[in-house]
Amino acid sequence: MVRSRDILSDVALSAATLDRSGHERTEERLVDRLLADPLTLVLELRGDRALIETVGPGDAGSGGRLLRLRLRSPQQEDLEGVVIFAGRDREGRAHVGVAHPPEGSPELAPPGSTGSDEGGWLTLRQAGAGLDDDDASLFTTVLALANWHGTHTHCSRCGAATAPAQGGWLRVCPNDGSEHYPRTDAAVIMAVVDDSDRLLLGRGPQWPEGRFSVLAGFVEPGESFEAAVAREVAEEVGLEVTDVRYLGNQPWPFPSSVMIGFTARALSTDLDIDPNEVSEALWVTRDEYRAALRSGTIRAPFGISIAKRIIEHWLGETIEEAVDVRR
Repeated sequence: MVRSRDILSDVALSAATLDRSGHERTEERLVDRLLADPLTLVLELRGDRALIETVGPGDAGSGGRLLRLRLRSPQQEDLEGVVIFAGRDREGRAHVGVAHPPEGSPELAPPGSTGSDEGGWLTLRQAGAGLDDDDASLFTTVLALANWHGTHTHCSRCGAATAPAQGGWLRVCPNDGSEHYPRTDAAVIMAVVDDSDRLLLGRGPQWPEGRFSVLAGFVEPGESFEAAVAREVAEEVGLEVTDVRYLGNQPWPFPSSVMIGFTARALSTDLDIDPNEVSEALWVTRDEYRAALRSGTIRAPFGISIAKRIIEHWLGETIEEAVDVRR
């Protein structure tokens, strides 16, 4: 049995706050009706960025600022983009995403920044930690669907160009009539510990020096989540694991995944690293991890990732608390 205290809480991007109102998707001319209603709220995407505004100071976990999506009423040019009906809020107002290519987007903030003091065009990675549950959920849903539309423009059966339908939750082939639905790629991500409760950290081949996280990998066809945990750990670092236990999950629209979090216990500590998957791996105690964070020899995963929450679950405190030497 999974106990409530063993489940991650407050995982970013995971709060489904809109009523997706799936029964409306089959309505004819749904998009035209929604865009004709001045009460409809529109989230405009330019590539993977949305227009964000700053609403106040935040804590360290929010990147230092509280942010908000800048939603607006529909405009005529919205019909030129891919329109996505995201659902309705508690007051019944429709929320629509409109996805456009990135060209011509003004004031794009550089990677790693959170824009100017007034906000700007930011990615979900840049803004997610500062958004409330409503805005983070809306941004996540629209971005995931926009990414799918951008990479599934043609029929996988006959090659004809497909067209969006059902409020952006479907693409239809006009040639053979086939229907194509959004895909979500399941991936497991796991805190592997040894008998001394040390945590295993790894660095990917493309990551900068010092960037370490827990292990992760995609679920393969015909495989349970638990089996995927065991296989990925064996493939990446040569360890056999047991006691695989569920922790929580997070939608991850980069471009179309859901991350399923677990803990697992290693039956040995001798690492056999696959260099194609992992450049470095090491075992750390909690005190060693805190010291490495404070010295800068290890950098933690960034703010909105479930990887950060999984590490914090093991550590017993937030990353921000761990590096605060003033306490």
